[in-house]
Amino acid sequence: MSAKLGEILVRENLVTPQQLREALDYQRASGGRLGSNLVKLGMISDDVVTAVLSRQYGVPSINLDLFQIEDEVIRLISQEVALKYTILPISKVGATLTLAMADPTNVFAMDDIKFMTGLNVEPVIASEASIQMAIGKYYSGSKQVDIFNDQIAFETEKVTRSAKNGNKAAKVGKGDGGLNDGDLDVSLETFEFASHEGEEFEVIEDNEEIDLATLARASEDAPVVRLVNVLMVDSLRRGASDIHVEPYEKDFRIRFRIDGVLYDVMHPPMKLRDALISRLKIMSKLDISEKRLPQDGRIKIKVKVDDRSRELDFRVSTLPTLFGEKVVLRLLDKDKLMLDMQKLGFEPESLDKFKRAIANPYGMVLVTGPTGSGKTNTLYSALQSLNTPETNIMTAEDPVEFNLQGINQVQMKEQIGLNFAAALRSFLRQDPNIILVGEIRDFETAEIAIKAALTGHLVLSTLHTNDAPSTISRLVNMGIEPFLVATSVNIIQAQRLIRRICKECKEEIHMPPEALVEIGFKPEEAPSIKLYKGRGCDTCLGTGYKGRVGLYEVMEVTDELRELIIIGASAIELRRKAIECGMITLRESGLCKLREGITTVEEVVKETVL
Repeated sequence: MSAKLGEILVRENLVTPQQLREALDYQRASGGRLGSNLVKLGMISDDVVTAVLSRQYGVPSINLDLFQIEDEVIRLISQEVALKYTILPISKVGATLTLAMADPTNVFAMDDIKFMTGLNVEPVIASEASIQMAIGKYYSGSKQVDIFNDQIAFETEKVTRSAKNGNKAAKVGKGDGGLNDGDLDVSLETFEFASHEGEEFEVIEDNEEIDLATLARASEDAPVVRLVNVLMVDSLRRGASDIHVEPYEKDFRIRFRIDGVLYDVMHPPMKLRDALISRLKIMSKLDISEKRLPQDGRIKIKVKVDDRSRELDFRVSTLPTLFGEKVVLRLLDKDKLMLDMQKLGFEPESLDKFKRAIANPYGMVLVTGPTGSGKTNTLYSALQSLNTPETNIMTAEDPVEFNLQGINQVQMKEQIGLNFAAALRSFLRQDPNIILVGEIRDFETAEIAIKAALTGHLVLSTLHTNDAPSTISRLVNMGIEPFLVATSVNIIQAQRLIRRICKECKEEIHMPPEALVEIGFKPEEAPSIKLYKGRGCDTCLGTGYKGRVGLYEVMEVTDELRELIIIGASAIELRRKAIECGMITLRESGLCKLREGITTVEEVVKETVL
């Protein structure tokens, strides 16, 4: 085993012949495995050795840091046996025990485990160091989860940099050998939530016939179907908002976005790439033969998790990249849609201004911010508060994210000419009271929306700008006359989403008053500010954060601001006047969250500027 591993590492330029000789000398003197000795000498990383062994033996590799192993599984093997063979039980499904091993060729270890447990053993590879750490963690009674922590991110980045610098290490989960159903079963069973029983998965709508017979058949193979199902259920359990499926030249990566941050979840075998992507395209009714153009679709599923049946929507977007199609699935979970404006994170005075603006019978309310800043949630919350039997509410959206009872929602279809401008023209003949335009993208849409706001309709819409005052400049640059902007716009709200500190592991930290003054606190209050941070626990998966809260900058267009807009004042002048009139900026909103102990300084500084 050692010589063969050494030959592979030298052949792939992962170590030099000189380094290999040094490691072999060290092994002769100290014993142990060649891979572990290379790691001890700092010549290679654990991840690279594990990935090479995975390809060498055709056994899946895993990262133990990404698993929370159940107590009943750990109890199947004693600590003495685990230490003796450097093994760790991962999961038990039926009569099969998945076993993490530093040496998957150790048939004596597997035979002993089969005899002791009466179970079939399926090996997966993990590094010797990670198994030893996990043994200490699970058998000592310490169960703190350290999933997705900074160290993992650092190690991932280190391996990535190493690959960019000329190393050719395979990523975890890749194999050059043929993939069969059994191989994938192991990786699926060890994937964090796949072993939960009682999960039912059903696609609500039937799929259409597919022309490409071979690809279609591959996408319907049991391993591929199970992998897609596990991904979707897992994203729901972890509270992910997006699933990123990303093909690269020598890697296939899947990431989840949780509380606004992307985390590596798994690296399926490259042989699954086309079949998995085709499966997602079939489920979302996209053309699997079209790989050159972006496509958008939707998957509606009914899933039973923890004895609870739920319907979920996934918005699917495909994009041709250099080495295949990248697929992003946005999870639209109605349970996460917060329609109570009191809970969104508004400061009381900002919420009062916003409520006054949407209570007006006419005028325009604009919500601005980057993608993923919660604009849709804010607008839906506003609509819900205005939704009464006496009110005709119409929305033009691209796409319609959630179905709201009692509101007439229209999906844009650019390919047949149904865009925001065309929908708005039609809306004005439908006797509306309130109109929501998904986004003002061009002069034509802006012009019709402003005319609607000036002729007795309340218009709600979004723009992509950095803050509230610069929205005025954006509309004027689109070609709208300043006097029309000044007379039609009631309020502009800029917003961001930042992560909340986990309540379970929240602890007080110290920061010098000078640093607090630098980020915007007044010198006299800085010494009395109490700051907090999450230590990391099972609840927050070791991140220190759980959930998100909004920062809001609400600029009410007063008579003073209208005069400045009409004379063509700059965004800086508008901002100065708005602050004089009592506007709370995004940074100040962040400082309010710090005073309340809701978030951290890092989150506020990352999302706002002074």
